[in-house]
Amino acid sequence: MSTTRGWSVILEVRGLKKAFGGLLAVNNFDLAVRANEILGLIGPNGSGKTTVLNLITGELGADAGEILLKGTQLSGLRPFQICRKRVSRTFQLARVMPGMTVTENVMVGRLFGSQPRSIHECRREVEALLAFVGLSGKGNQLAGQLTYIDQKRVELARALATQPVLLLLDEWLAGLTPSELTAGMELVERTRKLGIAVVLVEHVMRAVRALSDRVVVMNAGSKIVEGTPDEVLSHPEVIQAYLGDDDA
Repeated sequence: MSTTRGWSVILEVRGLKKAFGGLLAVNNFDLAVRANEILGLIGPNGSGKTTVLNLITGELGADAGEILLKGTQLSGLRPFQICRKRVSRTFQLARVMPGMTVTENVMVGRLFGSQPRSIHECRREVEALLAFVGLSGKGNQLAGQLTYIDQKRVELARALATQPVLLLLDEWLAGLTPSELTAGMELVERTRKLGIAVVLVEHVMRAVRALSDRVVVMNAGSKIVEGTPDEVLSHPEVIQAYLGDDDA
């Protein structure tokens, strides 16, 4: 495992490229995620952030470059294989199985993620995860009947049930009320305290600034700036990317 300034690096992305026809969605992109950090990945809509997540998790195949988790190549593996290497994610829109109970939704992650176990062995772990995300007492409810924020909690619990060392959150905080946002931010921070590295793709700058140890900014498929939240969010290239030349 490599190190950067004393931090162990668990994920390395090198020279990543992905094109869709004539559109170069990700262009020679490099990324290093350190153990137990929250890395903010931001950029305007269409800048390639979700495509990077899809490449890391194997939902898309890269045209070039490599992706390594603790030095092990992930490129070419299928999504379930990458999940079992202990990489998990959420999606921009919460993806729950509406006709299954909350417990059953989370149980899927525990049964088919890394170190799968029997139903009887993992039920207690699932109950603990529901308590962790704030869903105690809701295990028997159908996931499709939950509020939006609670469906997001189910998706997070299911991702955590796979026992990841790296969690990719794709706009998990989007669409929340101010009070829900505060609770969601606290939950992301508590997730990091479990020893999980988090990549936070987000447009809510309040959350990016408060949660991120480092921030990487993408524009038009490329990384343009990397640094602390204060450094990055005041950088002229970032302001230009979000606002355009005239407003910048």
